[in-house]
Amino acid sequence: MHWLSWLNTETRGQTTVQLLELLLALILSSLIGLEREFRAKSAGLRTHTLVGVAAALIMLVSKYGFSDVLAPYSVVLDPSRVAAQVVSGIGFIGGGLIFVQRDVVRGLTTAATIWLTAAVGMACGAGLPILALFVTAAHFLVMYGYTGITHRILSGQFDLLVQYRAGKGVVQEITHLCTGRGFAVHQIGVQQQEITSEQYKPLSQLLLRLLGRGNMESLLVAIGDIKGVTSVQVTPLQHAKE
Repeated sequence: MHWLSWLNTETRGQTTVQLLELLLALILSSLIGLEREFRAKSAGLRTHTLVGVAAALIMLVSKYGFSDVLAPYSVVLDPSRVAAQVVSGIGFIGGGLIFVQRDVVRGLTTAATIWLTAAVGMACGAGLPILALFVTAAHFLVMYGYTGITHRILSGQFDLLVQYRAGKGVVQEITHLCTGRGFAVHQIGVQQQEITSEQYKPLSQLLLRLLGRGNMESLLVAIGDIKGVTSVQVTPLQHAKE
């Protein structure tokens, strides 16, 4: 009756302890997912919760799922290899969240959070709740506490509005200038205006949200010298959030 061996829950790691470990993984990964959901990220509550609970389950499978084939001087396996695949396998989800748009890399923080959520789930499944709680608290410290530190270090956040006549490579040249002069591009948007009879090319508006401590005056001059740019305006943001 080997196929009924799963009924012996005591020896197969299916007790209340393991259910509580899965529940802890559910709660902690949900908290991390809520933070991402509030920030309207691509991977939110459901994604992070599923990753954390799945990682915890895989860890439990790695610990208890091979008890029927492990015997002294008989069959020797390394169950930890199952848990190790979580670390490498989660990279596929993280890689899918990272994308480049107009030379701006986005999704790195969300991908790192997915990886951290998997680690929290593995800690819960491994029976290390204190470590899981500490890392969850560290996540919120980094996401909320370090944002203010980053803004103070970079000292300024600005909205840059550029009007230009549509041409090849204008937007790319502007973003290159910004990143090359000590500014990080946090948001970017392009709006094309209607063509009038006096315009041989349509005017477009480029809105850039910059964070950095570079020389804004020299940046404005450099952008104004780009062929096709008709005007540049800058507005400092006093209480901007990430």
